Amino acid sequence: MSDLIPPPLPPRRRGFLLGLRANFLTGLVVVLPVGLTIYFVWTLIGWIDGWILPLIPAAYQPEALTERMFGPEAKFPVRGVGVLVFLIFTIMIGWMTKGLFGRSVVRWAEDMVDRLPIIRSVYGAIKQMAETFFSKKEQSFDQVCLVETSGLLLFVPTKDLIIMDMKMDEAAKLIVSGGLVYPAPKDAAPKEAA
Repeated sequence: MSDLIPPPLPPRRRGFLLGLRANFLTGLVVVLPVGLTIYFVWTLIGWIDGWILPLIPAAYQPEALTERMFGPEAKFPVRGVGVLVFLIFTIMIGWMTKGLFGRSVVRWAEDMVDRLPIIRSVYGAIKQMAETFFSKKEQSFDQVCLVETSGLLLFVPTKDLIIMDMKMDEAAKLIVSGGLVYPAPKDAAPKEAA
């Protein structure tokens, strides 16, 4: 009977091209997120620089400063100066707004904006979103919930909400990725040994 059983086949070796393909895909999984993140940050910095640098006097532009410091032959791009100016300016505005004079100026400006029909709606919506996302006074988002409908802005009674066992950052990734990035499932009970 043992003569009828054929000997086991030797394991097939993966082809050279299949190995290259597998290595390429593994490398892509590592390189793509890093590369896209660097590209996004680099583009964002360039976009902010494009807004802020034209407001800086020509004598203080990064190219003029590098030319004065290193000579006319020194030509290299300086990126991020606009971001730095924007951060310093925003911090100064925040500091000034906390005082009595700053609050008075903001109140006066908001009263002026409140008299302009279309602009007051846009300003009010942007201000409300900024206060919701950046306010530290209260926790605006503390639970993730699901509503069984989509595509519209809805005001839903609390009884119709499905509370999800998900963190806020996981929900944000799920929404931004269009459902492609889903959080890892949480084990309800530890597995028993057999």
